[in-house]
Amino acid sequence: MGPSPRPSPAYPPPNWPPLRPLLPAADLRLETLVPDQIYLIRNFLPASLCKTYASFLASLPLTTTPGKPKKDEAVRVNDRFQVEDARFAEMLWSGTAMKELATTRFGEDEYDEYDEGATLPSPEELARRAQEVWGGEPLGLNPNIRIYRYSAGQFFAQHYDESNSLTFLPSTATKSTPARTTWTLLIYLTTCGGGETVFYPEPTRADRNPEPISVAPEIGMALFHRHGDHCMLHEGKEVTSGEKWVLRSDLVVPR
Repeated sequence: MGPSPRPSPAYPPPNWPPLRPLLPAADLRLETLVPDQIYLIRNFLPASLCKTYASFLASLPLTTTPGKPKKDEAVRVNDRFQVEDARFAEMLWSGTAMKELATTRFGEDEYDEYDEGATLPSPEELARRAQEVWGGEPLGLNPNIRIYRYSAGQFFAQHYDESNSLTFLPSTATKSTPARTTWTLLIYLTTCGGGETVFYPEPTRADRNPEPISVAPEIGMALFHRHGDHCMLHEGKEVTSGEKWVLRSDLVVPR
């Protein structure tokens, strides 16, 4: 399993660079890589913004994860920073195209091949389908923001991501909601040699030896993958050259 969150110094939220410029929502889509398991948003953050963020994140007080994990935890060697920041989580969720793509436009890519004039599902129908996949109506993103830097030789061995319970209070709300996380969100800020996120589907009767699914870091790409009881075994391959910068949060639904 993946390492459980370790206690870390309570840093104040950093002064994040503005999330600008962004591509128009109409130019983006949520792409199905594996139905009900892995979804991508390519160019979620433009390259210029990713460069700004990678430079800014390098100034934060990152700590190196110990190479010797706790019992039952996967080996992970990287540098990381962790902070609670509901405001930034809200900016990532509703200040970008993410909320729209994950709710009222969910599953649009499945209908790209429709003939002209065909009846497409309504936004309400797409939103209902989204709730089924996400495990409930998405409330937003986990305010527990994690920054990962993998340099050459660093990696994250095979593991599962756990679901976590939390009391969710977005920066725009006054009432908290009992909630849980259902999907991991990774936003790649750089490309590098190696560093692929590789998923290992479980064997089925129809396919007893399924091929691994490899996702190479792509500047500005957001990746959602299901976690908790339905998490697919996965790993972060060793970086062979350059640096892999990742912004991590989780999708949150009511508990």
